[in-house]
Parts: sequence; C-alpha cells; structure tokens
Amino acid sequence: MGSISNLAIVYIFLLIATALTAVSATGSIFNVMDYGVKTDANSDNSPGFLKAWTEACAAAGAEVKVLVPKGDYGMGPVVFEGPCKASTIHFELQGTLKASTDLSKFKKDGWISFYRITGFKLSGGGVFDGQGASTWSKNSCSKQKNCNVLPVNIRFDYITNGHVSYVSSINSKMFHINILGCNDITLDHVTVTAPGESPNTDGIHLGDSTKVTITNCIIATGDDCVSIGSGSSHVIVDKVTCGPGHGISIGSLGRYPDEKDVTDITVTRIILKGTTNGVRIKTWQESPKETKVTNVIFKDITMQDVQFPLNIDQEYCPYASCGTKSPSKVKITNVQFNNIRGTSASKDAVKIVCSKGMPCEGVKLGDINLTYNGAQPTSICRSAHISAVGKVFPVSCST
Repeated sequence: MGSISNLAIVYIFLLIATALTAVSATGSIFNVMDYGVKTDANSDNSPGFLKAWTEACAAAGAEVKVLVPKGDYGMGPVVFEGPCKASTIHFELQGTLKASTDLSKFKKDGWISFYRITGFKLSGGGVFDGQGASTWSKNSCSKQKNCNVLPVNIRFDYITNGHVSYVSSINSKMFHINILGCNDITLDHVTVTAPGESPNTDGIHLGDSTKVTITNCIIATGDDCVSIGSGSSHVIVDKVTCGPGHGISIGSLGRYPDEKDVTDITVTRIILKGTTNGVRIKTWQESPKETKVTNVIFKDITMQDVQFPLNIDQEYCPYASCGTKSPSKVKITNVQFNNIRGTSASKDAVKIVCSKGMPCEGVKLGDINLTYNGAQPTSICRSAHISAVGKVFPVSCST
C-alpha cells in the first residue's frame, strides 16, 4: 500500500513538473493577439503591440518571443525599447504591418523603431508596408537641402548582437531601413521594394555602426540600395542584388561638422541592374571638417546597364546648385576595385574625380572589363593617384 502511495506521489510530481514546463514554454511567447490587437489594416494596433513587447521585455530567460501571426495590422509609430531581461528577444513577424498615411501622427523620423537592445532577432517572413505612395509628392529632400524629413520604415538604433532575417520592407515614405549606433548586427535575406522613381527611399542606410553584415538581400528602390554613412567601420555587403536604384554608396560624406571616419568596408559579390551608379564614394565640397575614408574593397561585381559603374565623386551635388568655394575635406585612401565586369549605360564607365585639396591615394584597379554599347568606353580621372594591375578596360588613367 505504501509503495502505491509513493508511486502516486511520483506520478503527481511528474504531472506538475510537466505542467510547469508547458507553462514556462508558453510563457516565453507573447502573442500580440492576446493584447487587444486586431487584424485590421485601418486600426492603430500600436498600443497592443507595445503592451506585448513590454511584457516580453520584462520576462527573463534565454529567449522570449513576440509573435505577430499572419494578417494585416494597421500601425502608427511605435518604439520597441530595451534593455530587456532575456538574453535574446525575438520579434517574429508573420503578418503585414501597414503604416498610417496620416503624417500628423509621426512626431519623429521613424515608424517602427527597435531601440537600445542587446540580443535581438527579427524574422518570420513578414512585411513592413510604409504605404509611402501618398506621401512621396511631399518629399523635396532630393531637390533642396532644407526639407521635411519623412519617417523611416524600420529603425535599428543602438542594437548590440542583432540578427534580422526573412522580412520585407515595401513602399517606405523615406528610407526603408536605418541602422544607427549598432554593434554586431546582421541583415540576411531581407527584401526591399519601392518604385524606381520614389524619392529618398534608400534601401539600407547605416551610420555610427561597427561590425555590420548585409547579405543575401534583394533591393529595388528609388535611391541608394545600400548607403554607408559617417562613423561606419568593419562593414560587409555581400551577395546583394540591386536595381532599380542608385547603387551601393559610401556617403554622402563631408556635409556636417560632427561627421566621423569611415573605415574597413568590403562590398563583394554584387549584381547591379539598371542603376544610376554601380559602386560609389560620394562627398560634398565645402566640408566643415577633415575626415577620411580608408581601406575599402569593391570586388566581384557584375554591372548590367549601369549609368556610372565605378564612381568616386568628391564634387557630389544632388541639387541645382551647391557650395563650391573650397574642395572636399574628406581624404580617400586605399580603395580597391577588383574583378568588376559588365555593361555601362554611359560612355564614362570609370569616373574617379577626387578632391583638389586632398587627392585620393592608393586607388587600385584590377581585372576590370566594362563595355559600352559595343563602343569604346572611357575613364575620367582627376586629383587621384591610381595604379592598375592586370587587364583593365576601359584603360585606366593611372598615375
């Protein structure tokens, strides 16, 4: 009789342990549908999302998850803020978030922001739809310096140890993705889509960040597919398909007094289709301070009817007129262009126009083969110390 009681006690204990385990496993998943969220594209579901995030962020454990099931969810601006208790917080977006088209709701320059988080994941195959078409006519930033800044689709601000994969950003009002102040973040299999004529819709922009990897991405948009800004270092852009768009750019730089150096950038295994630029470094004249761009590698790149495939432009001016009283103070050194081939949509396949005050040094061209409509393409070079290794076509203006 006693042995039966002991067995019963053990059995009950196991049941309790199993139940607690199940509760614990369920407790690590915070489904937004449990917080008053509705699959309604016309509602503002941001309060319910924020409640789910707040509880998940306060939960301890190895990994907690905020789950967004399939469906369309109207969303006003929201900031998902850390720090969080769990080692990793995972935002799994299976559905589609649709931004408000009412610009009066946006008091800052972001729509969906992830802020100050260590250990962060974003995945799920979902979509961030900025619904930007109704606002693009209000964007004058491509024409004038002083303009109204529209909200970015997704902001990653001060993320450490982040991984973003299998999500899409479409029709952003301005930039699609902005990475600021991040350390060790990877974007893998991210898709960005907007019409080629949509203004200032940079695909992925980053600044003041280190150890950033952008890989296996497809970007078609109205501005730079990837733009690498001030304070960026140890950046890898790998296996990205770009077009339409303005290419892969470092810059623009040399415009503001608080800018920092850009160092150790590798752009490799890129396909550019019908873009205005291929790979580019762009800086402004009349720079307020001296900065540098150094240790840059562009390699293994395919151009398909690209307007300016290789482009260093230190007289960058996207407006009708820009300051030209003094040359750019951004010093460019140690830049390699290797194994770049394909077709140019203009005669000037190679354009290296550097600062008269700070000429480019250590620019190396190797294994370049760019054709233009079956005719002879040309190279334009000014204020640059250039060396050529191996076959280079068009013939480089090496010094």
